[in-house]
Amino acid sequence: MTISAIAALVSAPVLFILSNIFTSSGDIWGHLATTVLPLYIQNSLLLTAGVGIGVITIGITTAWLVTACNFPGSRIFEWLLLLPLAAPAYLLAYVYTDFLDFAGPVQTTLRHIFGWEYGEYWFPNIRSLGGAVTLMSLTLYPYVYLICRVAFLEQSACALEASRVLGCGPWRSFFAVALPLARPGLAAGTALALMETLNDFGTVQYFGVQTFTTGIYRTWFGMGEHTAATQLAACLLLFVLGLILIERWSRRRAAYYQTTTRYDAVPTYQLQGIRLVGAWVACFLPVGLGFLLPAGLLLHMTIITGGNWGADSWIYARNSLILAGLTAIIAAVVAVVMAYGLRLHPRADMRLGARVASLGYAVPGSVIAVGIMVPVGNLDNAIDSSMRATFNISTGLLFSGTITALVFAYLVRFLAVSFNTIEASLTKIEPSLDDAARSLGHSSSSTLMKVHLPMMRGGVLTAAMLVFVDVMKELPATIVIRPFNFDTLAVRVYNLASDERLAEAAGPALAIVLVGIIPVIVLSIKIAQSRRG
Repeated sequence: MTISAIAALVSAPVLFILSNIFTSSGDIWGHLATTVLPLYIQNSLLLTAGVGIGVITIGITTAWLVTACNFPGSRIFEWLLLLPLAAPAYLLAYVYTDFLDFAGPVQTTLRHIFGWEYGEYWFPNIRSLGGAVTLMSLTLYPYVYLICRVAFLEQSACALEASRVLGCGPWRSFFAVALPLARPGLAAGTALALMETLNDFGTVQYFGVQTFTTGIYRTWFGMGEHTAATQLAACLLLFVLGLILIERWSRRRAAYYQTTTRYDAVPTYQLQGIRLVGAWVACFLPVGLGFLLPAGLLLHMTIITGGNWGADSWIYARNSLILAGLTAIIAAVVAVVMAYGLRLHPRADMRLGARVASLGYAVPGSVIAVGIMVPVGNLDNAIDSSMRATFNISTGLLFSGTITALVFAYLVRFLAVSFNTIEASLTKIEPSLDDAARSLGHSSSSTLMKVHLPMMRGGVLTAAMLVFVDVMKELPATIVIRPFNFDTLAVRVYNLASDERLAEAAGPALAIVLVGIIPVIVLSIKIAQSRRG
């Protein structure tokens, strides 16, 4: 019953969006459909296609190189390749725009070396669809790298050794054996990256690329058309559902099984000469361009501006910490309740409820924001009208634009992160311990508190930490729902960068990156310990 209630509550924003697909919005929808909607669809498709190709290429290549090949630095690259997860794409957009701009150091140096003047040379425009694809690929490829590397680590050594005996080299073994076995993980990682692409707001807004997320924001705030914004959100939601269906379909088209339980060390190939250089460059470029260079530029700007961390910055940091801390605690508690309820009653309806409650991570933050703001606003208006009619008192906005609404939006979006982590930790506990606790007179709640929670303390802390970091970086939902005069570090960075004040945004941006490094370290440790042998 508890899981069903949580599922109903968490899925309410999505159901509201879907229920408004055919609601009349007057002439505004016809205007959008004939003017900007085709552009939203085209750019969203091109963006997802480009990022999909980018993350697959980078993620698979680097995962295979560090897993199956031996070259200087390969063990270091195992965790370095995860670092771009710490830097949201919108931060890279701001940094690279300043770095590659006409007045930036790159073009200035080129003009100084070659004596060029304005208009005498061509330089690629980073603020474009191609630039957005490149930067998102650099920040999102770790989704594919992470899952594919785990898949490569868990593959049977026998299959790879058999390919060697048959004369297959590193890349032929990769295409004939390793890649087919890793296909489910590849599909899942790519789907996650593409969902994050559709969720992005800061990058496409700053680059002037009109997608569904920018259209929702513009229609909501610029035009004041809430119904039309809801219908745009429904279109974006259909895009996401299409990605989920494609991912499921791709995994059902073919099945690949391992025929042994032998998990010895994966055989590695010693690289030398040009292959060694190529492998090193292929691993260093994503890390260098996706994290090291942007982080270095942010650090440089922070130093030359003296940190620029005044009293206002502490307020933004406090707001971010409050939101992230509250959400992390609530998400961990709710996830524990769901996971334990599913352990006690593993019925089909309970599993369905848990799956529904975990779907929020696939829904873009802008869609969740619209799905919360409209019904919550209607509720506030209804309460206010009732209080005016009954007591002649105006209650104003009780829920709209409050921390409560914003934390709920975060919970809808990131509950899946917490639930999956805690469920994985709980399933490792032998069911016999439950029986032993019951035989000693402990109730279900007592067993959870005295047996399970101490044993899965690490999983609970990891889940809370991952949600904490995700909330710190979240921009689309925050910028729509946040209370007045309650900006977070992410919103502050976005506002400053939009005003072309990147030097002032460097300090808050660097803080977001530093917080984001925490889960990267944890993930690196867990991957290193994941190999069964």
